[in-house]
Amino acid sequence: MSADCARPRSEQCNAVAASDPPAATEAASAISPSTTSPVLVTGASGFIGARLVERLLEQGHAVRRMVRTHEELAATPLAGTSSDETTGRFETAGTAGTAGTAGNAGNAGNAGNAETVIADLLDAASLAAACRGVAAIVHCAGHAHAFGEAPAVAAERHRRINLEGTRALLDAAGKAGVRRFVFLSSVKAMGAPGSECVDEQWPLPPDTPYGVAKRAAEEAVLAAGRAHGMAVTNLRLAMVYGAGSRGNLERMARGVRAGWFPPLPETGGRRSLIHVEDVVDAIRHVLAHPRAAGRTYIVAHPEPVSAAGLYDAVRAAAGLPPARWRVPSIVLRATGRIADGVSLLLRRPLPFGREVVARLLDAECYRPDALAEDLGWRARIPLGPGLAAMLAGSASHVRTESA
Repeated sequence: MSADCARPRSEQCNAVAASDPPAATEAASAISPSTTSPVLVTGASGFIGARLVERLLEQGHAVRRMVRTHEELAATPLAGTSSDETTGRFETAGTAGTAGTAGNAGNAGNAGNAETVIADLLDAASLAAACRGVAAIVHCAGHAHAFGEAPAVAAERHRRINLEGTRALLDAAGKAGVRRFVFLSSVKAMGAPGSECVDEQWPLPPDTPYGVAKRAAEEAVLAAGRAHGMAVTNLRLAMVYGAGSRGNLERMARGVRAGWFPPLPETGGRRSLIHVEDVVDAIRHVLAHPRAAGRTYIVAHPEPVSAAGLYDAVRAAAGLPPARWRVPSIVLRATGRIADGVSLLLRRPLPFGREVVARLLDAECYRPDALAEDLGWRARIPLGPGLAAMLAGSASHVRTESA
């Protein structure tokens, strides 16, 4: 065990990294900007992936965007590219492979220093073509929570996409000799922290199908790193917000602006958040840092917020006056129970059930100390400016905290 495990925050090293990475792997793990060996970004049309592609290009990296369909590509044109470069007119990039249900993985479209590959996490041939010749992979793709999805259907999709799809990508990456692999996981890969504010050492196992699949995928990532001599890192993201997201916070903000969302009470529980631009910055930092190899890190802003504090911050960002009253938590929780009962009668879910109320009121606090102490990275976008940018629909000029 390396000597740098002895830190004030903990008496033990990052336990989820099963062993220290070999010195050769660690030394070779930093990815510098290159115009010849691209970084493959899966889920490149998504909320995080699309932003990451743009930032990597700005930094001087060659980038290979992996999407499932031409339609996904057309929906996320890169800044500074023509429409022809993002609407499915592909040029052959010198690799051959069939993407099964997703098209031809050997056809890549160039957009500046970006190329695009059509591939599917459940198609080995397309993944082999996508990984060929890349220096690093940032795995952003995955199946998130879908409102109204049947539990059994959701569990199977999480297993197939978030676990088996990640395993298939790792296998292709190992065979292709990829040097660096960053996996976007979730704090849900740990059990609910309750009233605690926990770090990566939290012992409770995940308690949702999504969390179970993400935790198993994390373990597969670490195992692949040891098996292939690949520098791997898991990033457990707290709740990510920002312009263009379709999550609970964005729905809440729309409700607050429209005047129908109830003023949340002060429960004392704190919840960790992270702005999408901070997530992208953390990924770029990890890619360039050799000591990230073989590690698992929580990515969150160091200042969690209570339900009432979040509600007040949304109102302030929207230019609304402070709330003069609050809905008691007992009323909100009772409403959630009633909504669940009505859902059973109607045989369809309602948007304000017990689970949604719990996400609004319950504590879910995570400590990002390890990422700061090990690699020197900290989130820099405060909640107020981040929410203002989200409501304005742009995250390009978010005011950050001083380093």
